[in-house]
Amino acid sequence: MDYYLNQLKDPGAIIDILLVTTLIYGLLMLIRGTRAVTLLRGLLVFVFSFWAFSLVIDLPALTWLIGKMVPALLVAIPVIFQPELRRALEQLGRTGQFTRWFRRNKEYYSVSVVAKACLRLSQRRHGALIVFEMDTGLQEYIDTGILMEAKPSPELLLTVFNKHTELHDGAVIIRDDKIAAAACVMPLSTSSLSDRQMGLRHRAGLGISEVSDAVVVIVSEETGQIAIAHNGRIIRRQDPTRLEGILEAFLRNSPTTPGEKKQSQAIA
Repeated sequence: MDYYLNQLKDPGAIIDILLVTTLIYGLLMLIRGTRAVTLLRGLLVFVFSFWAFSLVIDLPALTWLIGKMVPALLVAIPVIFQPELRRALEQLGRTGQFTRWFRRNKEYYSVSVVAKACLRLSQRRHGALIVFEMDTGLQEYIDTGILMEAKPSPELLLTVFNKHTELHDGAVIIRDDKIAAAACVMPLSTSSLSDRQMGLRHRAGLGISEVSDAVVVIVSEETGQIAIAHNGRIIRRQDPTRLEGILEAFLRNSPTTPGEKKQSQAIA
């Protein structure tokens, strides 16, 4: 005990403990609300059960088996937690506060265009999936679609998402206030959607928001309702007349208002 007390008197040891604590806390916050929480809980239950049994009963065969499994677990854990590890590395690679400050002072011409187009798409019950690229590059998804590099307009978006055009089945990606590509293929989320009215379009919008910091606008073909996906969450039943202001708040990374927080539906 005296040894550990003496160690705590060392400033380096205190910094070491704080760094480890911060790392563990950051990892827990990173996996909060994801499927990794269930996997981690199951792993902890297994380890605790084995430890408790080993105190009461000698288990040489099981101890040998687990000892042989440890090298395989070192490989399996990164594979199991691959989405969370990828998201952590992406967050470390983002430019952070500087880009957020820059976005707050940036004018988004495309926001007004998208809001007007979504209002008319909603009235016509035409499905749409519009992705705003943020810090995380989406070039790999742009390459799956038809390159456009066009200045956005409500008429152009209405044409793209018209049911009788070749480009309507996919996502439009907006980069630097330009339509970079249309008919892009998005990754589908594996999270369970509570509402059956949310189909593949919502699952694709949620999927791209899980692997990037993109802001996604989704117009339902069945109901005409507008939803926004960001950071693995969907905010449904958006008021089309307020869509422009809400989108600007997301793009500038400003806090969500209390009224909008109540509309949030976390997808676990």
